[in-house]
Amino acid sequence: MNERIYLDNAATTPVRPEVVEAMLPYFSDVAHNPSSVHTEGRRARAALDDARERVARCIGARAKEIVFTGGGSEADNLALMGTVRALAGRQRVISTKIEHHAVLHALDALRAEGHDVALIRCDRDGVADLAHLHELLQAPCALVSAMYVNNELGTVQPVARIAAAAHAAGALMHTDAVQAAAYLPIGVDALGVDLLSLAAHKFYGPKGTGALYVRDGTPLVPLLHGGSQEYARRAGTENLAGIVGLATALELAMDERTQAAARTATLRDAFERGVRARVHGVRVNGEGAPRAPHISNLSFLDVDSEELLLRLDLEGIAVSAGSACAAGAIEPSHVIAALGLPAEWTRGVLRISFGRACTEAQTARAVEVLAAAVADLRSVHGVQAAFK
Repeated sequence: MNERIYLDNAATTPVRPEVVEAMLPYFSDVAHNPSSVHTEGRRARAALDDARERVARCIGARAKEIVFTGGGSEADNLALMGTVRALAGRQRVISTKIEHHAVLHALDALRAEGHDVALIRCDRDGVADLAHLHELLQAPCALVSAMYVNNELGTVQPVARIAAAAHAAGALMHTDAVQAAAYLPIGVDALGVDLLSLAAHKFYGPKGTGALYVRDGTPLVPLLHGGSQEYARRAGTENLAGIVGLATALELAMDERTQAAARTATLRDAFERGVRARVHGVRVNGEGAPRAPHISNLSFLDVDSEELLLRLDLEGIAVSAGSACAAGAIEPSHVIAALGLPAEWTRGVLRISFGRACTEAQTARAVEVLAAAVADLRSVHGVQAAFK
C-alpha cells in the first residue's frame, strides 16, 4: 500500500509538536489542582489564568468571558441549554437545519422541556435564508444559534447579519465556530455574538478540550454541578494540560491563519478542478456560497458513498462519507437533505478536508485514485463514462 493520505481534517486534526511540547509540563511538573491553595495549586492556577488570557486575546474577549469545557459539543450544549434555561419563560429558540448534532440534539432536549424550537431554511448552497429568519423572529425569541462554518459543506454563514437581526428582536446570539477557528476571523465583536464555541482538536490541539465565550452579562446556568470552577459556570477540576494545549494551538492558528487559508484553498481548488476534469457527473456542494478553504463536499452520480469511501480507504486515502446507513438503506445526511437537491445527487456524497500536512502531490494522487474508484464502481453497477 502507498503512504496513506489523510483528507479528513474536518473530523479531527493531529496535535502539533509545538502544542505537545507546551502541554508536557502540565502532566508532571505542574500537574496539580488549580483550586488548591498551596504553592503547587497556585502554580497551576497561574498557568490556567495565563491560558485563559491567551484565548481571550485571540478572540477579542476578556479573560472572565472564557469558560473551558470538555470539547465543542459541551460548549454548544452549555451555550444553548445554559442560556435558555437561565431565561424566564419558554421562549422560542432558533437555529438552522444544517447545524452540528451537538446543537440539534441540544435543541431536541429544549423542545422536550417545552421550548418552541424553529429551524431556518437554507438554500441549495447551505446558506441560511435571512428572510425566513426575520419571519421566525416575529415571535418572542430567547436565542439564535447559527454555525459559522458548516462541518460538512464548508459554507460560511453570515453570522454578523444573523446576530444583528437576533439582537434587534431582543434575542441572544450563539455561533458554533468549531470549523472556523483555523481559517477565518473569530473576533467576537466583529461577529456580534454573545456566545461562541471552540474545540481544540479542530485546530491542531488536543481532543477533549474546548472553550465557550460568554459575553459579560449573558445569563447562563451550568450544566455540570459540583465545584465553583470556571467562575461557577462549569464544575470539575480543569484539564490543565489540555487547556494549555488549546491556548497554544489557538495562538498558532491565529498567527498562521492568512497563509494557512491561502495554501489550503489552493489545494482544495486544485483537487476540485482535477476531479471535474477526470469525472463525469460530479457536483461541488456549496460552491455558490462563501466557503472555508479546507472543506470540499462532492456528489457523484450513480455511486454509493459508503462503497466509495471504503474503496478509497483500501487505496490509502481517508475521507468522510456524506450519508448514513439507516435500516440497511443509505440515507443522505441531514445537511445534504436540507439542500433540497434532486435525489440522484444525495446518494454518493464525500467530504474531503485538507490540512497542514497535505501536499500538492497527495492532492494529485487523491484525484487519480478517486477518479479510478468512481469509474470502477460505476462499471460494476453497469454505468458508463465515468471518465471524461
